[in-house]
Amino acid sequence: MKGIKIKKQKANEVRKILINNNQINSEYKLKSDENNVYIPLIDNYDITLIENIKQDYHIIIEDYDFLEGQYKAKNFMEYLNDKIPEDAIENIRKSFDTIGDIVILEIPPELENEKKIIGEAVLKFTKRRSVYYKKSKIQGVTRTRKLEFLAGEDNLETIHKEYGIRFKLNPSTVYFSPRLATERARIVNQVQENETVIDFFAGIGSFPISIAHVKKAKIYSIDINPEAYKYVNENMKLNKLVGEVIPIEGDIRKVIPELPLADRIIMNLPGTAKDFLDIAVNHLNKNGILNYYEFSSDYETVIDRVKKIAYPRETEVLNIRKVKSQSPGVWHIGLDMKIK
Repeated sequence: MKGIKIKKQKANEVRKILINNNQINSEYKLKSDENNVYIPLIDNYDITLIENIKQDYHIIIEDYDFLEGQYKAKNFMEYLNDKIPEDAIENIRKSFDTIGDIVILEIPPELENEKKIIGEAVLKFTKRRSVYYKKSKIQGVTRTRKLEFLAGEDNLETIHKEYGIRFKLNPSTVYFSPRLATERARIVNQVQENETVIDFFAGIGSFPISIAHVKKAKIYSIDINPEAYKYVNENMKLNKLVGEVIPIEGDIRKVIPELPLADRIIMNLPGTAKDFLDIAVNHLNKNGILNYYEFSSDYETVIDRVKKIAYPRETEVLNIRKVKSQSPGVWHIGLDMKIK
């Protein structure tokens, strides 16, 4: 079966990423030798995620022999047998987001009446504290969604752990995606010592704090949501930082004139970041780096948009990638571009 071979020094980091994204086949045991750890993957593993990990951690993906572990339920669906119709079970989305000790899942409208049963099943399977489900899409400038309590303890504030960092948040009042853990690690690796960085849409400070945790840089963490500003300040206290995070509550258009020119600007607001490209380009130092994100079906559209805004400054594409799937045929695209 397919598995990952990873050097022991990096095995725990990769294992956490795989666990957070439900990619490990729990029916089988991990194994190791003197230098490496071997991790079994689920059959329908996320190819994009694994390729991103491969690029960042130099893993090897091959067929390996794994020993069967003590039997555990493969997914929460097994707790629903004989509780809701078998054909209805197939309609339930089998993946869900885990943020700290909270599970957030999707339930199709036709199973609305069975939501409590489904919530209890997820609670038993994940052994987390609370289960909620998405009552709305992400909305408004604060990028939040409505969540409905299903099972466990009704408390939406949690602490999410990632790469040795703790993020305190309430997922109903601020934006946070655990599925961007690999992307955050990628940007951290890019940042050089003593950079000045501006995160235009920083949320709870996940990018700024991840950077400052290991890099001696100055990062301005900007967000219009007062709840996000509150949590950035709390998260700065929760983590040991070698760099400096400067949280600012406000609209980036109004805040930017007061900030120094940046060596790097992060724009992770893929739905509308394009509307702020002119501000970003004009506020980058010579040879500054733009970490830009956009929903798109192709790379060319994203690259051409930034080049057009940056003209007459020359540009250089350092990297472009599919971060994750947004909808059929549409991707969350990440572009790293040098603005000369």
